[in-house]
Amino acid sequence: MEVREYINSEYAKSLDTSGLRKEFLMEQVFIADKMTMLYSHVDRMIIGGVAPAAVSISLPVSSELGTEYFLERREMGIINIGGAGAIEVDGTHYDIAPRDAFYIGKGAKSVIFSSKNPENPSKFYFNSAPAHRSCPTRVVTFDQAKHLEMGSDSECNKRVINQYIHPSVLETCQLVMGLTSFYEGSVWNTMPVHTHERRMEVYFYFDMPADRVVFHFMGKPRETRHIVVRNEQAVISPSWSIHCGVGTGKYTFIWGMAGENQTFTDMDGVAMEDLR
Repeated sequence: MEVREYINSEYAKSLDTSGLRKEFLMEQVFIADKMTMLYSHVDRMIIGGVAPAAVSISLPVSSELGTEYFLERREMGIINIGGAGAIEVDGTHYDIAPRDAFYIGKGAKSVIFSSKNPENPSKFYFNSAPAHRSCPTRVVTFDQAKHLEMGSDSECNKRVINQYIHPSVLETCQLVMGLTSFYEGSVWNTMPVHTHERRMEVYFYFDMPADRVVFHFMGKPRETRHIVVRNEQAVISPSWSIHCGVGTGKYTFIWGMAGENQTFTDMDGVAMEDLR
């Protein structure tokens, strides 16, 4: 497990391109038949990917957590962006179709990931946050998610926000996750921008060919920076930072949040004239 320390805004604005990428970008989330993990000190969020193909993969015990098992004091949200798969939690089997989500509550001891077809393996992207209580483990299918139409053609941001792991869909301790998809011709996400001092956020970009990128914007509203993000890469956004992006074509992204509350609309908007 890679561990990254918290970076404050004053230090962040002094970083060059390689420094920003080192601190905030997870460049490789999926490796065939492996599990990747990045432990961020920002609200103790763990980001990662599980890509079982020829073998099943178990959630390991990690010395970095100081617990007997991974989810002893944590919850986990998962969205499958690959082929059909399955997750077994403490002996109970759950089928996870493409674009389905899965929530695992605090206290689950054994978690095993597998794919239905090694030729079309699953890709389980996950976020895990600390939890002080246990909530029910369950699958959230794409149809069960809450779908919100947002944006417009004229602003190049017509999109659908699919809320999977969200208070309006299921109960969690603090974790919130969803998936945003765009209409053809729309490329801007989360513009006008905002911050939310009460929550951190992670963006995971995918559904992009090799020659397509997203320019992900971060930093204080009056001290912005950008990171070039490619397919299946994730960006950590501390609570002091804006988080928005524009692609060179259509893409999809998964957002995950943890912090003081789960109120999706609790954000501090930034006027366009205040951006620098």
